Amino acid sequence: MQQLNQKIKIEDGKEKNVISQLWFKYFPYWPLFLIFLILSVVGAKYKLSHTTPLYQATATILIKDEKKGLDDNKLIQEMNQLSSKKIIENEIEVLKSRELMDEVVKNLHLYARIYEKDEEDEKKYIPGYSISPVMIQAMNPDSLIGADDILLNYNKNKGQVTVNNQVFPVNQWVNTKYGVLKFILRPGASSSKESMVFSISQPKYISLGFLGGLSVSSASKLSSVINLKLMDELPQRSEDILNGLIAAYNNAAVKDKNKLAASTLEFVDERLAIVGKDLTAIESKLQQYKSNRGAVEISSQGQMFLQSVNVNDQKMSDVNVQLAVLNQVENYVRSKDNTGGIVPSTVGVNDPLLTQLLDKLYEEELKYDKLKATTSENNPLLLSVNDQINKIKPSILENINNQKKNLEASRTNLFSTNNKYSSMLNALPQMEKDLLEISREQNIKSGIYNYLLQKREETALGQASTVADSRVIDKAQASTTPVSPDPKKFYIMAFALAFVIVITLVTAIEMFKRTILFRHEIEKYTSIPIIGEIAHDKSKSPLVIGLGKRTFIAEQFRKLRTSLPYIGIVGQKKKLMITSNASGDGKSFVVANLGLSLAMVDKKVVLLEFDLSNPTLSEKLNVTTINKGLTDYLRGHAEPEEIIRRTTINDNLFVMPAGALPENPSELIMSDRVQELMEFLTPLFDYIIIDTAPVGLLSDGYVLSTHCDASLYVIRHGHTSKVSVERMDANNRINELKNMAIVFNGVKSRGFGNNGYGYGYGYGYIHKEKETKKKKVGKHKYNI
Repeated sequence: MQQLNQKIKIEDGKEKNVISQLWFKYFPYWPLFLIFLILSVVGAKYKLSHTTPLYQATATILIKDEKKGLDDNKLIQEMNQLSSKKIIENEIEVLKSRELMDEVVKNLHLYARIYEKDEEDEKKYIPGYSISPVMIQAMNPDSLIGADDILLNYNKNKGQVTVNNQVFPVNQWVNTKYGVLKFILRPGASSSKESMVFSISQPKYISLGFLGGLSVSSASKLSSVINLKLMDELPQRSEDILNGLIAAYNNAAVKDKNKLAASTLEFVDERLAIVGKDLTAIESKLQQYKSNRGAVEISSQGQMFLQSVNVNDQKMSDVNVQLAVLNQVENYVRSKDNTGGIVPSTVGVNDPLLTQLLDKLYEEELKYDKLKATTSENNPLLLSVNDQINKIKPSILENINNQKKNLEASRTNLFSTNNKYSSMLNALPQMEKDLLEISREQNIKSGIYNYLLQKREETALGQASTVADSRVIDKAQASTTPVSPDPKKFYIMAFALAFVIVITLVTAIEMFKRTILFRHEIEKYTSIPIIGEIAHDKSKSPLVIGLGKRTFIAEQFRKLRTSLPYIGIVGQKKKLMITSNASGDGKSFVVANLGLSLAMVDKKVVLLEFDLSNPTLSEKLNVTTINKGLTDYLRGHAEPEEIIRRTTINDNLFVMPAGALPENPSELIMSDRVQELMEFLTPLFDYIIIDTAPVGLLSDGYVLSTHCDASLYVIRHGHTSKVSVERMDANNRINELKNMAIVFNGVKSRGFGNNGYGYGYGYGYIHKEKETKKKKVGKHKYNI
């Protein structure tokens, strides 16, 4: 309220209160506000009564996020070789994926929705998710044919259901036109109704609806806690969906780990079978050789040589193994299409950089697979992961190439050394040489076999200790009261809407009006001052001022009377011309009442009816029509004394009627006799007020202005066009009206109020008549 009470500057330097302006502008339309307010409240109440209430279920889980410092203890980390770190932002997107929600819909059979008729309102259906005695399961939910409002009757005694006049047994798969279904009895159902309806839809359409009410967000930037919220019309169903979503998320994570472990075990088992077969063949060969040749011992020289050869051969074997592993890794990297898979084992390769690069590649490919399942191919995050994969691959290939060059050089060196040993073996007995070669091959295969056995046990141990990378902090729990719709918000919006509609309507109507409605519009279009405002008189009386009259409009004419010195009507300057833009602006009304107000202060006033095209002043003053008037004087057929008439309203008020209407009024007014008339009247009267034809239609006013001391231009509210006011300054520069000022006439009340004054600046009070109205005598008789 304090901000609304701040004051703003306006053009004339004064300050106006904002609330006062708004109140003054729109309060007269309070019935409209009331009508629209009632309509809005009724509409809001109707909307509330026909809007399904929604409940909100919430759940909380904890994610192992490497950025937030949460990690397994060392024992679990050593046992679970397959664990991978999570990034909470990615897991939020996974939780919101359609795939997980589809799985929840299928597990809870939400693709088949059962309803029961309301006993009070037969047109209304109650969801039977947890209360109906029957639920429906589909053998292949993705192939269901959608349908709505399917009649279902359950016969408890026979254990049968009837669907569209077809009878099916319960707890058995049956063929229907919607798909292969099973009608399952729900244990503990609270409803015993036999007549129901159900709808069938494919899970992908149902999941989209639930995803619209799902909200997944991080509890804070520094924590790895995720808050899940779901809006639904059934509290129990919202809890089941959230719990099912968490379970599906954990199962998916465990499934990915088990898939990796199974693929690794399959690879190791294949290698163990091959190496075991080779080792068995070598042992049989050694046994057969010793049995056939009778070889039992070798010389000490041969033993020393054997040790040297074994060391050299072991190195050669390591090199070959590393080359084989590098070739497998290279083939894996070159053949991949950015999708996740099993990274070949880097057994025997001791380069930690290669291992880190392969782990990084595996993690990025897994991330790519997850994002691809939940986002489009043009998603910026998916493209970013793809670019990261493409950057890692060249680094891996370069590392493999460098290692292969080094290993080839080592193998060449070892091969050369072996050639030396071979030449030395030629000098040994052939039998010793054969035994040495067989033993060497046996040792190599035995080492590889033992290594593979160790890796197999580590992988099996990791698979056995696989756990989800999240922990449930709070299970799903639904609110006891609806969270939507909020009646308070609805009614606040209804109130606001009513005010906005009325304010917009009023503003639009007044903005697009082509006539003058406000004083500030006159001040906007012209620089000519406004010295008076005259309110609209509902009585339609031609005279609104008189002795003892204290009405608001009478006071306005008195104020106008006191403002005449502002435009120079004072002392010897007594000739005042009153004109307007067009007929109907009320200039004759202003002439009559202003003249009467001046006569009431003992001033002799004469009114000249120079509107020779449409004279109405005499009629307003109840002056009897005479044969002679101004037209006769201007033609030279009468003298001034003959046409001056005293009014019956006030002894100080005189009028010179127009007389017979001429065919050439403009030419008559240009006669020299007008100046002679002014010279005659000046010493006789204190004020000479001339009623002229509208200057927007005729030029009479511009001619008469040369004989006057000042001019009043009457603008009527709701009648005078804005265009004419805009052109006023330009017209006045060409044909000047002396000491021109404006009178804003006929100002009507705004809106529906009876405040009497509403379009000007406003005065904040209304004069009430303090006199007792007297009966009128005759049609145009007034008691003053």
